[in-house]
Amino acid sequence: MRVRRLKAAIAASVLTVALSGATLAATSPAAAVSTRTDGTSPASAITSMWAWGNPIDPAVDARGQGMPQFEPQALASFAAAHRLRTVYLSVPWAADEGPFSAWLTEAVSALHGAGVTTVAALGGDGGWADDPDLAATWTSAALRAAPFDAIQFDVEPWVVSSDSELPAVVAKLQTMYDRAKAVAGSVPIGADLPWWLAAKPQPTGGTAFDALLPHLRSVAIVAFSDHAAGSDGIVAFAKPAATAAAAKRIPFTIGVETDTPEVAGGPGATFGDDSAALLESETAKVRTALSSIRGYGGVTVEHLLSWQDLLAR
Repeated sequence: MRVRRLKAAIAASVLTVALSGATLAATSPAAAVSTRTDGTSPASAITSMWAWGNPIDPAVDARGQGMPQFEPQALASFAAAHRLRTVYLSVPWAADEGPFSAWLTEAVSALHGAGVTTVAALGGDGGWADDPDLAATWTSAALRAAPFDAIQFDVEPWVVSSDSELPAVVAKLQTMYDRAKAVAGSVPIGADLPWWLAAKPQPTGGTAFDALLPHLRSVAIVAFSDHAAGSDGIVAFAKPAATAAAAKRIPFTIGVETDTPEVAGGPGATFGDDSAALLESETAKVRTALSSIRGYGGVTVEHLLSWQDLLAR
C-alpha cells in the first residue's frame, strides 16, 4: 500500500477526473446516514480501518511485532469507541503455525463482541500476482488460523509496472483472486484498488477497475487526498470507481490516509499532518457526496496506528 500512494500522487497530476452527473439510487443499508444514539449529532462517516501489525513478541516468533495496540481487547475497545463495522486485520504467512492462530482467533472474537460485523484477513505481496498459488496458500492458512468473515487483498503489482503492462497485470490479478476464491469456499474475497484504475482503459473495453470487479465480492477504493472537494479531492478521485462498483452491484468503501506525508507521498495525500477534526469533517463531506450510490459502505481509514497518533494530538 505504501508505494501506491506515490503512484497515485503522480497519477493525480496527469489525470483529470470529471464527476459523473447521475448516481444510482441507494439500496444498501450502509448508504443511510446514521445518527448517534443520543440523536444530537451525525455519526462518523468512518466505518472501517486497515490494521497492519500484531502483538506477538518477536523473541517468540520472528514474524512478531510486539505492538500492544493489537492485543484483542485493545482492538475491540478501539473498534467499539469508533463504531467500526469492518476491520481488515493483517495476517502473516503461515498464520496457522506458531502463536498467531490463538491471537487471531481471540481478536476475531473480541472484535465481533465489540460490534464489528466483518473481520477480514488482510494480506498482500506483490509476488502473489506472478504466483497466484502463493495467494491461495496464504488464504488457506489464514482461514485455518481463525474464523475470518472475509479475505482482503492488498496486492499492488502496478507499482512496478508501466501503463502498457497494466492489462497483463489485471489478468494476473484476476487469476490470483479466482485462485484464492477456489480455496476460500463461501468466504468472500475483497481487495484494495486505487481510484485511478477506473481511468485506465482496457484493450478489450471498459477500464482496469471494471475488469477486476467481477472477481471480487467487495472493494475498498483507495482515494488518498486530504480534502473532499475539488478535482484533486476524494470525491472526484473515487466517484467513477464507486459508480462502476455500483453498476456491478459490488459493495465498496472509500479509503483515506492518516500516515505521515513521507509515507503517503506528500501532504496532500494524507490527513496525517492535519487533525482528527479535519479527518471527520472531510469524510462527512465524502459521505454526503457518495452515500446515495448503491453499495456505499462508508470510509476506511489507513491505518490503525497512524489514526491513533492523529487522535492523540
